[in-house]
Amino acid sequence: MSDDSIKQERHKARQQKVKEKVDAKIASAQEVKGLLLVITGNGKGKSTSGFGMITRAIGHDKRCAVAQFIKGTWDNGERNVLEKLGVEFHVMATGFTWETQNKETDTAAAQAVWQECKRLLQDETIDVVLFDELTYMVNYGYIDLEEVIIALQNRPHMQSVIITGRAAHRELVEIADTVSEVKNIKHAFESGIKALQGIDW
Repeated sequence: MSDDSIKQERHKARQQKVKEKVDAKIASAQEVKGLLLVITGNGKGKSTSGFGMITRAIGHDKRCAVAQFIKGTWDNGERNVLEKLGVEFHVMATGFTWETQNKETDTAAAQAVWQECKRLLQDETIDVVLFDELTYMVNYGYIDLEEVIIALQNRPHMQSVIITGRAAHRELVEIADTVSEVKNIKHAFESGIKALQGIDW
């Protein structure tokens, strides 16, 4: 047997073992329920990932909704597309908290959007919900953590929820089914490059 043939056989044997492990995991995953996903970390792409999942769900004829915190009032590419496809949006629209610097106003704005979030979390017709940048609202104390957890735990069984934002509270991480951390290695803004329409917003 040639060296190439031996390498091919070894590769085939390794891949067969990988396949057996994957098949076993698939066979053991029998529970069907909506998922709670948390996308956190200091890197760019958390919201983008969340909107990617919303777009995927829409592509499968799922009904979706989005609540955005601290995104401000500027043009939003994802919203421009997704609202046309029937996605319900609720936007805090007060800008970043370091711009307003008014805790009372920011809290009221966050609470107004949170009331809509609670309604969405009770609606069995909504398949997937994105709570973009919710982690900040919890960390700043604008929205009560315990209230968020109770609402999430009592949502419809098949409803999936995506939460994005830096420094996700450990209790949110604990109750989540899937948690991803986006790590910042390099960012154009730190090199003095302006945010680019269609890429950054």
